[in-house]
Amino acid sequence: MAKKHAVVVGGLGIIGRHVISALEADGDWSITTLSRRKPDFRTTAKAIQVDLLDRKGAEQKLSGLTKTTHIFYSALAGGIAAENVEGNVNLVKHSVGPISKVAPNLQRVVLSQGGKFYGCHLGYHKTPSIETDPRHMPPNFYYDQQDALARMQKGKKWTYALVRPEVVVGYAQGIPLNFFAILAIYATICRELKVPLNFPGPDTAFNALNRYTDADLLGRSMLWMATEPKCANQAFNMTNDSGFRWTNIWGDIANYFGCTPGVCMPFNVSAFMEDKRPVWNRIMKKYKLKADLYDKVSWEFADWNFNRTWDTLLEDVKRIQYGFHEVMDSWDCYKATFDKMRKNKAIPVYK
Repeated sequence: MAKKHAVVVGGLGIIGRHVISALEADGDWSITTLSRRKPDFRTTAKAIQVDLLDRKGAEQKLSGLTKTTHIFYSALAGGIAAENVEGNVNLVKHSVGPISKVAPNLQRVVLSQGGKFYGCHLGYHKTPSIETDPRHMPPNFYYDQQDALARMQKGKKWTYALVRPEVVVGYAQGIPLNFFAILAIYATICRELKVPLNFPGPDTAFNALNRYTDADLLGRSMLWMATEPKCANQAFNMTNDSGFRWTNIWGDIANYFGCTPGVCMPFNVSAFMEDKRPVWNRIMKKYKLKADLYDKVSWEFADWNFNRTWDTLLEDVKRIQYGFHEVMDSWDCYKATFDKMRKNKAIPVYK
């Protein structure tokens, strides 16, 4: 019988799914996931459907989680904008709050944050970014969530850990903010229409330095942060520890999808994709695809990523010094994600 009982808040998102995968692979956990919908993937986790913005309803539905030992938080309310403070703070208060009150053996809460903590959404900011960097001018819901969690934890036996990934790369269907699913759709449509794979942003974005985060690697790191005593009340950047510039891998992406590599041609992907649903439907029928990546994706999220003209570099030294040493080559991460999409018949396999 499992001695550790995990609750994954936001278990259907790209981070939550890979936390569940890490917990299942570890094998020493009973798992409960909290979300508004039932899981649309295979999992051993027990699912509780709950609207965490409804405080009273959440308290009632979470009152039975008395055996919880660890909470993994990766939920989101109202989109990724840092200004969405109230809803995102309430998600933390209405999940961690009720569970911590009824679970006497709670040991640790792992709270997902991200590069916006350092101001990467605003433009040029201090890089490399380290965990002790000062906050920027609010609003930023990461700050409010962290402060709310610290207040809940004060005087309690349980502790917390803060994980700060950058753009999370992994396969998950129906996730609006899955940037590499968006990239795969864009490249596949370019091939179908026999047009070059142009980079839809300025050359300054094409040449900016980035570090992204593999979703599987992130899931394993959060498991480590939940169980390593030294991680108590600490924050950790978590990327692949492998930097890249689009200019250095754009040809690899084009080759993977059988496209002609293009040039920097700034345009709003969201505007040009408004009429491409019929094209994607044709592709799905032509290649007998089963998973509809096009459904629910956020093209505005693509516009934002393709137009980041500044470096975004989170420094990973601290988590390596504390004991989590896994790293991953950037292209290996991206190719593995595209391969998973092919395996799940979400993008074509070209002969």
